[in-house]
Amino acid sequence: MRLVLSAAVVLALGVGVATARQEVRTGPAAPELEHGKAVYAHWCAPCHADSMRLAGTNSLAVKYQGTDIPAALEDRTDLSAPLIAYFVRNGVSWMPPFRRTEVSDADLAALSAYLTAPLDDRGAHVPLLADEMAEMEASR
Repeated sequence: MRLVLSAAVVLALGVGVATARQEVRTGPAAPELEHGKAVYAHWCAPCHADSMRLAGTNSLAVKYQGTDIPAALEDRTDLSAPLIAYFVRNGVSWMPPFRRTEVSDADLAALSAYLTAPLDDRGAHVPLLADEMAEMEASR
């Protein structure tokens, strides 16, 4: 039943057409998107960053195989704020729902602004946690 409801919500909210971007984005995010990017880095990137080694990205790659829809959430151009809010609050498959005490409504709005902004405004992809840890270790 939950799967049917999830599918109905996705269709009702309208998932648009996404296009894949091959070039690497660089630089910082637009200032108004920094908070949303930080929320993404903390709560979403551990499963959805731009790496096929991550469960969320890998499962979306399988789901969208044969389409132009990118697996990495930061590369998507078809997400809407209501769709993001639905999956954050309700979860899907093995993705847990996030309570307001974890991702506040303000954080969710900032996250939605980040993931729906033009790709060029988002700046470089967030680093993978493993890359951040390796960088910290190297600076010791």
